[in-house]
Amino acid sequence: MARQQQTIGASIGFRGVGVHSGEAVEMTLHPADAGTGVVFHLAGPSGRVREIAAVSANVSSTDLATVVGEPGGPHVATIEHLMAALYAMDVDNVVIEMDGGEIPIMDGCSHAFVQAMEEAGIVQQRVARRYVRVLRPIRVEMGGAFGEYRPHDGTRFEIEIDFASGAIGRQSFAGDLTPAMFRDEISRARTFGFMKDVERLWASGHALGSSLENSVVIGDDDRIINPGGLRYKDEFVRHKTLDAIGDQALAGARILGCYHSYRGGHRLNAMALQALLSDPTAYEIVELPMRTGTRARPEPAVAVAAPAYEAQKL
Repeated sequence: MARQQQTIGASIGFRGVGVHSGEAVEMTLHPADAGTGVVFHLAGPSGRVREIAAVSANVSSTDLATVVGEPGGPHVATIEHLMAALYAMDVDNVVIEMDGGEIPIMDGCSHAFVQAMEEAGIVQQRVARRYVRVLRPIRVEMGGAFGEYRPHDGTRFEIEIDFASGAIGRQSFAGDLTPAMFRDEISRARTFGFMKDVERLWASGHALGSSLENSVVIGDDDRIINPGGLRYKDEFVRHKTLDAIGDQALAGARILGCYHSYRGGHRLNAMALQALLSDPTAYEIVELPMRTGTRARPEPAVAVAAPAYEAQKL
Protein backbone atom coordinates (compact mmCIF):
# COMPACT_ATOMS: atom_id res chain seq x y z
CA MET A 1 0.00 0.00 0.00
CA ALA A 2 1.48 3.34 -1.07
CA ARG A 3 2.35 5.63 1.83
CA GLN A 4 3.42 8.59 -0.27
CA GLN A 5 1.49 10.53 -2.87
CA GLN A 6 2.23 9.58 -6.47
CA THR A 7 1.94 10.97 -9.99
CA ILE A 8 2.65 9.67 -13.48
CA GLY A 9 6.17 9.70 -14.89
CA ALA A 10 5.36 11.45 -18.19
CA SER A 11 2.48 13.04 -20.08
CA ILE A 12 0.13 10.57 -21.77
CA GLY A 13 -2.16 11.35 -24.72
CA PHE A 14 -5.40 9.65 -25.78
CA ARG A 15 -7.77 10.10 -28.72
CA GLY A 16 -11.24 8.65 -29.03
CA VAL A 17 -14.95 9.38 -28.96
CA GLY A 18 -17.37 9.92 -26.12
CA VAL A 19 -19.66 6.91 -25.73
CA HIS A 20 -22.71 9.12 -25.18
CA SER A 21 -21.88 12.28 -27.14
CA GLY A 22 -20.32 10.47 -30.07
CA GLU A 23 -17.92 13.41 -30.41
CA ALA A 24 -14.18 13.09 -31.01
CA VAL A 25 -12.01 14.15 -28.08
CA GLU A 26 -8.32 14.49 -27.33
CA MET A 27 -7.14 14.08 -23.76
CA THR A 28 -3.70 14.41 -22.19
CA LEU A 29 -2.72 13.39 -18.67
CA HIS A 30 0.13 15.42 -17.17
CA PRO A 31 2.22 14.81 -14.04
CA ALA A 32 1.18 17.13 -11.20
CA ASP A 33 2.64 18.36 -7.93
CA ALA A 34 1.80 16.72 -4.62
CA GLY A 35 -1.48 18.01 -3.24
CA THR A 36 -2.97 18.72 -6.68
CA GLY A 37 -5.37 15.79 -6.77
CA VAL A 38 -7.12 14.87 -10.02
CA VAL A 39 -8.09 18.04 -11.90
CA PHE A 40 -9.64 18.42 -15.35
CA HIS A 41 -8.62 21.39 -17.50
CA LEU A 42 -11.20 22.21 -20.16
CA ALA A 43 -10.29 24.53 -23.00
CA GLY A 44 -13.12 27.01 -23.65
CA PRO A 45 -13.95 28.69 -26.99
CA SER A 46 -12.21 31.90 -25.89
CA GLY A 47 -9.08 30.02 -24.85
CA ARG A 48 -9.92 30.31 -21.16
CA VAL A 49 -9.20 27.12 -19.22
CA ARG A 50 -11.83 25.93 -16.78
CA GLU A 51 -10.64 23.73 -13.90
CA ILE A 52 -12.89 21.04 -12.44
CA ALA A 53 -11.66 18.94 -9.52
CA ALA A 54 -12.66 15.28 -9.59
CA VAL A 55 -14.34 15.20 -6.17
CA SER A 56 -17.77 14.13 -5.00
CA ALA A 57 -18.89 17.71 -4.28
CA ASN A 58 -18.61 18.44 -8.03
CA VAL A 59 -20.78 15.53 -9.22
CA SER A 60 -23.68 16.99 -11.19
CA SER A 61 -25.22 13.88 -12.75
CA THR A 62 -25.20 10.11 -12.34
CA ASP A 63 -27.61 9.24 -15.16
CA LEU A 64 -25.93 6.40 -17.12
CA ALA A 65 -22.49 7.86 -16.26
CA THR A 66 -20.77 10.01 -13.66
CA VAL A 67 -20.42 13.69 -14.55
CA VAL A 68 -18.51 16.44 -12.74
CA GLY A 69 -19.00 20.14 -13.40
CA GLU A 70 -21.93 22.46 -13.94
CA PRO A 71 -25.26 21.24 -15.36
CA GLY A 72 -25.57 23.01 -18.70
CA GLY A 73 -22.09 24.51 -18.25
CA PRO A 74 -18.48 23.28 -18.30
CA HIS A 75 -18.43 19.62 -17.32
CA VAL A 76 -16.71 16.29 -17.92
CA ALA A 77 -18.85 13.21 -18.47
CA THR A 78 -18.22 9.47 -18.18
CA ILE A 79 -15.21 9.89 -15.91
CA GLU A 80 -15.57 6.57 -14.08
CA HIS A 81 -13.31 4.37 -16.23
CA LEU A 82 -10.40 6.82 -16.08
CA MET A 83 -10.95 7.53 -12.38
CA ALA A 84 -10.96 3.79 -11.64
CA ALA A 85 -7.62 3.37 -13.40
CA LEU A 86 -6.02 6.30 -11.55
CA TYR A 87 -7.37 5.11 -8.20
CA ALA A 88 -6.39 1.48 -8.69
CA MET A 89 -2.92 2.31 -9.99
CA ASP A 90 -2.27 4.55 -6.95
CA VAL A 91 -2.03 7.82 -8.88
CA ASP A 92 -2.98 10.72 -6.62
CA ASN A 93 -2.01 13.80 -8.62
CA VAL A 94 -2.63 14.45 -12.30
CA VAL A 95 -3.85 17.30 -14.50
CA ILE A 96 -6.07 16.17 -17.38
CA GLU A 97 -6.30 18.48 -20.40
CA MET A 98 -9.32 17.96 -22.65
CA ASP A 99 -10.73 19.59 -25.76
CA GLY A 100 -14.19 18.07 -25.21
CA GLY A 101 -16.68 17.34 -22.47
CA GLU A 102 -16.53 13.54 -22.27
CA ILE A 103 -13.72 11.09 -21.53
CA PRO A 104 -12.91 8.96 -24.60
CA ILE A 105 -14.48 5.55 -24.18
CA MET A 106 -11.54 3.70 -25.80
CA ASP A 107 -12.64 0.03 -25.90
CA GLY A 108 -15.20 0.39 -23.12
CA CYS A 109 -13.07 -0.28 -20.06
CA SER A 110 -9.94 0.92 -18.23
CA HIS A 111 -7.29 -1.24 -19.86
CA ALA A 112 -5.86 1.40 -22.23
CA PHE A 113 -5.45 3.85 -19.34
CA VAL A 114 -3.73 1.25 -17.13
CA GLN A 115 -1.40 0.16 -19.92
CA ALA A 116 -0.38 3.76 -20.71
CA MET A 117 0.26 4.56 -17.03
CA GLU A 118 2.43 1.48 -16.63
CA GLU A 119 4.46 2.51 -19.68
CA ALA A 120 4.86 6.09 -18.39
CA GLY A 121 5.74 4.88 -14.90
CA ILE A 122 4.46 5.92 -11.48
CA VAL A 123 6.57 8.41 -9.51
CA GLN A 124 6.59 8.74 -5.72
CA GLN A 125 6.38 12.21 -4.20
CA ARG A 126 7.83 13.25 -0.85
CA VAL A 127 4.47 13.99 0.74
CA ALA A 128 2.47 11.55 2.86
CA ARG A 129 -0.71 10.21 1.36
CA ARG A 130 -3.94 10.69 3.30
CA TYR A 131 -6.59 8.00 3.63
CA VAL A 132 -10.24 7.96 4.60
CA ARG A 133 -10.57 5.16 7.16
CA VAL A 134 -14.11 3.86 7.73
CA LEU A 135 -14.87 3.66 11.45
CA ARG A 136 -18.39 2.26 11.46
CA PRO A 137 -20.93 0.92 8.94
CA ILE A 138 -22.80 3.37 6.73
CA ARG A 139 -25.63 2.13 4.49
CA VAL A 140 -27.98 3.68 1.95
CA GLU A 141 -30.90 1.99 0.22
CA MET A 142 -32.79 2.76 -2.98
CA GLY A 143 -35.67 0.51 -3.89
CA GLY A 144 -34.35 -3.03 -3.71
CA ALA A 145 -30.74 -1.90 -4.00
CA PHE A 146 -28.24 -0.92 -1.32
CA GLY A 147 -24.69 0.34 -0.90
CA GLU A 148 -22.73 0.22 2.33
CA TYR A 149 -19.29 0.90 3.77
CA ARG A 150 -17.82 -1.27 6.53
CA PRO A 151 -14.50 -1.07 8.40
CA HIS A 152 -11.79 -3.15 6.73
CA ASP A 153 -8.00 -3.26 6.87
CA GLY A 154 -7.46 -2.35 3.23
CA THR A 155 -9.54 -1.24 0.26
CA ARG A 156 -12.09 -3.90 -0.60
CA PHE A 157 -15.04 -4.17 -2.98
CA GLU A 158 -17.92 -6.66 -2.76
CA ILE A 159 -20.27 -6.11 -5.69
CA GLU A 160 -23.44 -8.06 -6.52
CA ILE A 161 -25.75 -7.63 -9.49
CA ASP A 162 -29.06 -9.28 -10.35
CA PHE A 163 -30.58 -8.88 -13.82
CA ALA A 164 -33.67 -10.53 -15.26
CA SER A 165 -31.71 -11.18 -18.46
CA GLY A 166 -30.62 -14.77 -18.84
CA ALA A 167 -27.31 -13.56 -20.26
CA ILE A 168 -26.44 -11.96 -16.90
CA GLY A 169 -28.56 -13.23 -14.01
CA ARG A 170 -27.07 -12.90 -10.54
CA GLN A 171 -23.31 -12.42 -10.30
CA SER A 172 -20.89 -11.33 -7.58
CA PHE A 173 -17.28 -10.26 -7.35
CA ALA A 174 -15.19 -9.60 -4.25
CA GLY A 175 -11.58 -8.66 -3.72
CA ASP A 176 -9.08 -6.31 -2.09
CA LEU A 177 -7.96 -3.62 -4.52
CA THR A 178 -4.33 -3.59 -5.66
CA PRO A 179 -2.81 -2.44 -8.96
CA ALA A 180 -2.18 -6.05 -9.99
CA MET A 181 -5.70 -7.19 -9.08
CA PHE A 182 -7.25 -4.33 -11.03
CA ARG A 183 -5.05 -4.84 -14.07
CA ASP A 184 -5.59 -8.60 -14.26
CA GLU A 185 -9.15 -9.06 -13.01
CA ILE A 186 -11.08 -5.82 -13.60
CA SER A 187 -9.51 -3.42 -16.10
CA ARG A 188 -10.62 -5.25 -19.28
CA ALA A 189 -14.30 -5.60 -18.29
CA ARG A 190 -16.36 -3.52 -20.73
CA THR A 191 -19.47 -1.45 -20.34
CA PHE A 192 -22.62 -3.22 -21.49
CA GLY A 193 -26.17 -2.61 -22.63
CA PHE A 194 -29.24 -4.11 -24.25
CA MET A 195 -30.13 -3.82 -27.92
CA LYS A 196 -33.77 -3.19 -26.95
CA ASP A 197 -32.71 0.08 -25.24
CA VAL A 198 -30.72 1.52 -28.14
CA GLU A 199 -33.44 3.58 -29.81
CA ARG A 200 -34.58 5.05 -26.49
CA LEU A 201 -31.01 6.01 -25.61
CA TRP A 202 -30.41 7.59 -29.01
CA ALA A 203 -33.61 9.61 -28.70
CA SER A 204 -32.44 10.99 -25.34
CA GLY A 205 -29.02 11.94 -26.72
CA HIS A 206 -27.13 9.02 -25.17
CA ALA A 207 -25.03 6.13 -26.54
CA LEU A 208 -24.32 8.06 -29.76
CA GLY A 209 -20.74 6.76 -29.74
CA SER A 210 -21.55 3.24 -28.60
CA SER A 211 -20.57 0.31 -30.84
CA LEU A 212 -19.53 -3.31 -30.66
CA GLU A 213 -15.96 -2.00 -30.47
CA ASN A 214 -16.54 -0.43 -27.04
CA SER A 215 -19.61 -2.11 -25.51
CA VAL A 216 -20.92 -5.58 -24.78
CA VAL A 217 -24.37 -5.73 -26.39
CA ILE A 218 -27.08 -8.17 -25.36
CA GLY A 219 -29.70 -9.03 -27.99
CA ASP A 220 -33.41 -9.56 -27.54
CA ASP A 221 -32.81 -13.32 -27.35
CA ASP A 222 -30.33 -12.88 -24.44
CA ARG A 223 -27.46 -13.62 -26.82
CA ILE A 224 -24.15 -11.71 -26.70
CA ILE A 225 -23.97 -9.97 -30.09
CA ASN A 226 -20.25 -9.15 -30.00
CA PRO A 227 -18.38 -11.54 -32.34
CA GLY A 228 -15.64 -12.19 -29.77
CA GLY A 229 -18.05 -12.89 -26.92
CA LEU A 230 -17.11 -12.03 -23.35
CA ARG A 231 -13.63 -11.37 -21.95
CA TYR A 232 -14.57 -12.89 -18.60
CA LYS A 233 -17.48 -15.26 -18.00
CA ASP A 234 -18.73 -12.78 -15.38
CA GLU A 235 -17.66 -9.64 -17.26
CA PHE A 236 -20.86 -7.81 -16.28
CA VAL A 237 -20.24 -7.79 -12.52
CA ARG A 238 -16.57 -7.07 -13.07
CA HIS A 239 -17.51 -3.96 -15.03
CA LYS A 240 -19.90 -2.91 -12.26
CA THR A 241 -16.96 -3.32 -9.87
CA LEU A 242 -14.86 -1.12 -12.17
CA ASP A 243 -17.58 1.54 -12.07
CA ALA A 244 -17.79 1.35 -8.27
CA ILE A 245 -14.02 1.83 -7.99
CA GLY A 246 -14.18 4.87 -10.27
CA ASP A 247 -17.07 6.40 -8.34
CA GLN A 248 -15.35 5.82 -4.98
CA ALA A 249 -12.26 7.60 -6.32
CA LEU A 250 -14.22 10.84 -6.02
CA ALA A 251 -13.60 10.78 -2.26
CA GLY A 252 -10.33 12.45 -3.22
CA ALA A 253 -8.30 9.97 -1.15
CA ARG A 254 -8.01 6.19 -0.90
CA ILE A 255 -10.71 4.71 1.34
CA LEU A 256 -9.62 2.15 3.92
CA GLY A 257 -12.77 0.09 4.21
CA CYS A 258 -15.04 -2.31 2.35
CA TYR A 259 -17.66 -1.07 -0.11
CA HIS A 260 -20.49 -3.55 -0.67
CA SER A 261 -23.31 -2.93 -3.10
CA TYR A 262 -26.27 -4.95 -4.36
CA ARG A 263 -27.89 -3.97 -7.67
CA GLY A 264 -25.98 -0.71 -7.53
CA GLY A 265 -25.05 1.88 -10.13
CA HIS A 266 -23.56 5.35 -10.36
CA ARG A 267 -26.38 7.01 -8.43
CA LEU A 268 -26.25 4.55 -5.55
CA ASN A 269 -22.45 4.70 -5.45
CA ALA A 270 -22.61 8.50 -5.22
CA MET A 271 -25.27 8.37 -2.50
CA ALA A 272 -23.22 5.95 -0.40
CA LEU A 273 -20.06 8.05 -0.70
CA GLN A 274 -21.97 11.21 0.14
CA ALA A 275 -23.46 9.51 3.22
CA LEU A 276 -20.01 8.44 4.40
CA LEU A 277 -18.35 11.83 3.91
CA SER A 278 -21.31 13.68 5.44
CA ASP A 279 -20.93 11.88 8.77
CA PRO A 280 -17.68 12.81 10.59
CA THR A 281 -18.34 10.05 13.12
CA ALA A 282 -18.17 7.41 10.39
CA TYR A 283 -14.61 8.01 9.24
CA GLU A 284 -11.30 9.62 10.08
CA ILE A 285 -8.45 11.00 7.98
CA VAL A 286 -5.19 9.10 8.55
CA GLU A 287 -1.66 9.02 7.20
CA LEU A 288 0.60 5.98 6.99
CA PRO A 289 4.06 7.16 8.12
CA MET A 290 6.51 7.28 5.24
CA ARG A 291 9.14 4.53 5.40
CA THR A 292 12.61 5.59 6.47
CA GLY A 293 14.07 2.07 6.62
CA THR A 294 13.18 -1.60 6.92
CA ARG A 295 10.94 -2.51 9.84
CA ALA A 296 9.85 -5.88 11.15
CA ARG A 297 6.25 -4.76 11.54
CA PRO A 298 4.13 -2.16 9.70
CA GLU A 299 3.78 1.21 11.40
CA PRO A 300 0.29 2.17 12.58
CA ALA A 301 -1.73 4.80 10.78
CA VAL A 302 -1.71 8.25 12.33
CA ALA A 303 -5.01 10.13 12.65
CA VAL A 304 -5.06 13.64 11.21
CA ALA A 305 -7.52 16.23 12.51
CA ALA A 306 -9.85 17.14 9.66
CA PRO A 307 -13.41 18.40 9.23
CA ALA A 308 -15.97 16.60 7.08
CA TYR A 309 -15.16 16.67 3.35
CA GLU A 310 -11.47 17.34 3.82
CA ALA A 311 -11.13 13.95 2.16
CA GLN A 312 -12.03 15.67 -1.10
CA LYS A 313 -8.54 17.09 -1.37
CA LEU A 314 -5.22 15.55 -0.50
